Amino acid sequence: MLLKWQKTPGLRLAVGATIAFFIICLILTVHRYFSFYASFDQGIFNQVFWNNLHGRFFQSSLSSSLSTNVVHAGEIAKVYYHRLGQHFTPALLIWWPIYALFPTAGTLAVLLVVLITAGGVVLYFLAREYLEPPLAGMITASYYAANAVIGPTLCNFHDISQIPLFIFSLLLAMEKRCWWLFWLLAILILAVREDAGVSLFGVGVYMVLSKRFPRAGLAVCTLSFGYMLLLTNAIMPIFSEDISKRFMLERFGQYTDAQEASTLDIIWGMVSNPWRLIVELVTPVDRTIRYLLGQWLPLAFIPAISPPAWAIAGFPLLKLFLGKGQSVLAITIRYALSVVPGLFYGAIIWWSKHPDKFKPSFRRFWVACISLSIFFSFTSNPNQTFYFVIPDSIKPWVYVSLPEQWRHVAAMRPLMAQIPEEASVSATTYIVPHLSSRREILRLPMLKLENDERKVIQVDYAIADIGRLQKYQVAFKGDRHLLERIVKLIDQVTTDQEYGVIGFEDGVILLKKATVDNEQARSAWNDFRQKLSV
Repeated sequence: MLLKWQKTPGLRLAVGATIAFFIICLILTVHRYFSFYASFDQGIFNQVFWNNLHGRFFQSSLSSSLSTNVVHAGEIAKVYYHRLGQHFTPALLIWWPIYALFPTAGTLAVLLVVLITAGGVVLYFLAREYLEPPLAGMITASYYAANAVIGPTLCNFHDISQIPLFIFSLLLAMEKRCWWLFWLLAILILAVREDAGVSLFGVGVYMVLSKRFPRAGLAVCTLSFGYMLLLTNAIMPIFSEDISKRFMLERFGQYTDAQEASTLDIIWGMVSNPWRLIVELVTPVDRTIRYLLGQWLPLAFIPAISPPAWAIAGFPLLKLFLGKGQSVLAITIRYALSVVPGLFYGAIIWWSKHPDKFKPSFRRFWVACISLSIFFSFTSNPNQTFYFVIPDSIKPWVYVSLPEQWRHVAAMRPLMAQIPEEASVSATTYIVPHLSSRREILRLPMLKLENDERKVIQVDYAIADIGRLQKYQVAFKGDRHLLERIVKLIDQVTTDQEYGVIGFEDGVILLKKATVDNEQARSAWNDFRQKLSV
């Protein structure tokens, strides 16, 4: 085995890239979590896992706070709200036993890196079905260097992290003609989330157009498309109205004038107005081109000329290009990961037909592309992972050093320790993940929720990192508005004696319901409050 390792440079490259990616991303992702830069979605997924562990499957008060009933109708967030109405994600139950062993939000940070790394391992074996070790090794190294892989790894936990592992495994099962495993993985892909069928549909289209497995491909297309329609129009509305009243309109509302829309309504809106469809597909032209170049870069642009890549990745790309919002064309966030499997499989097929093109000159060009992709991944500072290296803003200057942030964390933790595990709490965004292993939790400025007894209550505790908002508000409008809202809320609830100030350290304030102020903490808060321009 050792001799084989020494004589197989491509395998050494793949293993080296895998180990380097795993170790570096694990350190960075875990550091991001423990230094309080993991944000709201980390808290949502942790609360969902925690509720699953306690038999309350896919319930989340944090998700409820984002529901259309709360956001648009002004209702109170509910602890028994089922998140399956927003995103249908039963595949998360696969990882339930792992979370049960280590039931914290930090476990999800590790699981995220493990899942995406495992996708690269399967990719190597998939590449070896067609390619010699040197090319397979380069394909694998390209995966770990892709901005669309690195960015979604250095972030909050997300369900799309399962997609590369499942789709690469499905394609490998197809190549091996292991059909029982193929169909099992097809079901798992559909269970990832409601739109995962788009990626599976692309695989089916490839199977048909390539004439390799036309009947199975047609079955895949029928299964994936039918499942998505059934799920979004009949099953998810059972849990909530979010899919029609919020998510479809937020992403595809430009295709309808209605106040709510199903997937069928949006599809009809696209078909009945082809001109608008074409405009949405190509605009904004500059960002669309940059996005494609960013996706192709780590593979030396080979997917651009690979028909299988277009067949499989074309449908996830179509979903992104036809949507609206800044996030759809952001290559460093989770949605970009859904495009990756098709591009890499397409590159494998192209290289299997043109192995003679793998000459030293092209290899040097490919290495340069990989290096550029890593460079852009770092300089884009995905999800503020490199906040201690790259300033968040130059003008005005906003920068947090590593010692400064860890001193801030040390000041926060004693305040958080005063909040009992069973208590209800509301916290600012970056504190939420660390307190989300509980039934009743909200994000400030919300203070009220509906408990399991169907009674509206005010949370027992509120904790706010005002110092962080103060630092970032000079450059970011959202932080400035949130700072104003939360400070005014604190002024109101403390003046009305609904809450008392029981702790204040380094810009972090802790409030407790129906409690008198701690004089020292109140005095420190008053001094800090006077310095705020709110």
